[in-house]
Amino acid sequence: MKSQVDLSNYPLWTALVTPFDEQGNVDFDTLKALVIEQQSASNGLLILGSTGEGLALAQSEQRAIVEYVCALSPSVPIMVAVGGFNLAEQLEWLAFCESLPVDAYLLGSPLYAKPGLVGQTQWFDALLGATERPCMIYNVPGRSGVAISPQVLENLKHHNTLWAVKEASGDIATFEAFRTAAPHVAIYSGDDALMPYFAQAGAAGLVSVAANAWPEQTAEFVRRSLAGTFPNLFAPWTEAINSLFAVANPIPVKVLMHEQGKLATPNLRPPLTHLELSCSQALNNANESILSWN
Repeated sequence: MKSQVDLSNYPLWTALVTPFDEQGNVDFDTLKALVIEQQSASNGLLILGSTGEGLALAQSEQRAIVEYVCALSPSVPIMVAVGGFNLAEQLEWLAFCESLPVDAYLLGSPLYAKPGLVGQTQWFDALLGATERPCMIYNVPGRSGVAISPQVLENLKHHNTLWAVKEASGDIATFEAFRTAAPHVAIYSGDDALMPYFAQAGAAGLVSVAANAWPEQTAEFVRRSLAGTFPNLFAPWTEAINSLFAVANPIPVKVLMHEQGKLATPNLRPPLTHLELSCSQALNNANESILSWN
């Protein structure tokens, strides 16, 4: 069944963290609180993305998280990440999610293998053809190891399920090339700090890490970016967002959310660890700055 939600009403999607307890298990009570907080800010929910450490979770945990969030029946849409290496497994994952009230999917490029134009096209063609729900393709060469070619979008634009692209290469030229290849496809910034810049180039919105820590403030940041009438949006946001990427995401944002009292622990799944961040002063400074921003 197609999503009944108008996704264009949600310019901000929060790439939700996965909270863990002291034993390293998924903390469902805290997950519920995070969902409610994002719902209050009217932010779309992206679960099990890289910020949610989806690939570090067992399949049973992934299923439990999706079922749990769907059972909460949030008033904002739910997008679920689809990514990995094994296409058959991803098709099985899609089939599972199709049985739940999921509104959209984030389709990542295959990891590690570095497929070319033909391989990328075949991968996304199979996934887009396995659902009638809107799909956002994720270009993040820094994590997947391969950049999605604009020609891939050209090859896939016949799919009605191709709704959007999350562009996280940080390259405005790539953004423009995607727009040219598939002008009907919405493009979302995958870099918080670049949102004002990408908005000027026609971005539809942002898929955000920062919104975990600052849901209402980030929503306003996106609104102002898209309005294009607010000067100096890069400050203080650039410095604050840089603090969230001082080491691998989502380490800093989890440390900050723990200090904010939103997470019971800053725990992550190996190989990531909060011990990677030796000092949280920059995060605390950023928190004070953003919470006082208007």
